[in-house]
Amino acid sequence: MGKLGSIAEALLTPHGMDRYLELINPMLVRRDLRGEVTGVHRQTADSVTLTLRPSRAWRGFTAGQYVRISVDINGIRRTRCYSPVGSQYGNGLELTIKADPQGLVSRHLCDQAAPGMVLGLSLPDGAFTLPTPRPERIVLISGGSGITPVLSMLRTLAEEDYRGEVVFLHYANSAEDVLYRDELDALDRRNVRVVLGYTHSEGAELSGFFSAEHLKATAPWYDSAQTYLCGPKPLMDSVREVYEAEGLSEQLHTEEFTPPELTFDTESATGQVRFAHSGKEIENSGRPLLEQAEAAGLSPEHGCRMGICYSCTKVKTRGTVRNAKSGETSGEDNEEIQLCISVPVGDVEINC
Repeated sequence: MGKLGSIAEALLTPHGMDRYLELINPMLVRRDLRGEVTGVHRQTADSVTLTLRPSRAWRGFTAGQYVRISVDINGIRRTRCYSPVGSQYGNGLELTIKADPQGLVSRHLCDQAAPGMVLGLSLPDGAFTLPTPRPERIVLISGGSGITPVLSMLRTLAEEDYRGEVVFLHYANSAEDVLYRDELDALDRRNVRVVLGYTHSEGAELSGFFSAEHLKATAPWYDSAQTYLCGPKPLMDSVREVYEAEGLSEQLHTEEFTPPELTFDTESATGQVRFAHSGKEIENSGRPLLEQAEAAGLSPEHGCRMGICYSCTKVKTRGTVRNAKSGETSGEDNEEIQLCISVPVGDVEINC
């Protein structure tokens, strides 16, 4: 099928074989990635757990990474990032999505996901992964839906018959909000200690928000461990403060899907920004191009607003932009850039 498929691909240019195969069945695509929903489970009132069967181009992931999920909503393709929660040695793909009251995609999937739905997939990405060889001691800290990448790590370690020490500290509002509660209870054994903290109710081993005392009580050896953290910003900020105060920042590894706090020099901004497709042109405000496009009355597709999901990628036909996260500048013509983190440096033209 390999050589025959390549010949067919060439004959079907410019659209390519996948464009025709997906008309018959989206899961028949050879190069593009798709995931068919095979199972739907609602663990809590505001979440949904999906089991996906990836298409043939899927090659697996490493525990802790994320994938970009695309879904068509009212005729517009929307893309968001989610971390697989299963072991990296599993055959399928498991995602747990918590509905954000303001989240278009998360609410859509929580309300509408059903077996047979086909979603767009990306190759896995992200460096929030365990090292090889594994550390002798590991602390996992999560809050809310941030449990997904760290539970993937724990499931992977379990399949490897990891013999080191693990403490898994997870925070939720109450018992009703704990994802994977039964599994966490089962994982609390021999070399793995699972500790729950309830921030808004009683009944857990820990009460209230994360503190240095919580960490010392559950993992007294944390200063000799590698720690992996994912959760809401207040939790992550609190953990970072503890590790920074004790000079342990290099032992703390984080994953987050909330926009970083970036600063912009709006007073020194110069030049004009031209959106070629719409014909609109505005004065450069010094803000990211996504914000400037929205200020001009445009509605470019976007997702995470932090340079992860790539759904706001457009072609810059001319001009120079600065990456707001890295500080790097790029002046190449006709290059793809991410509107959410690209700031114009002088005159810039975008195909938007």
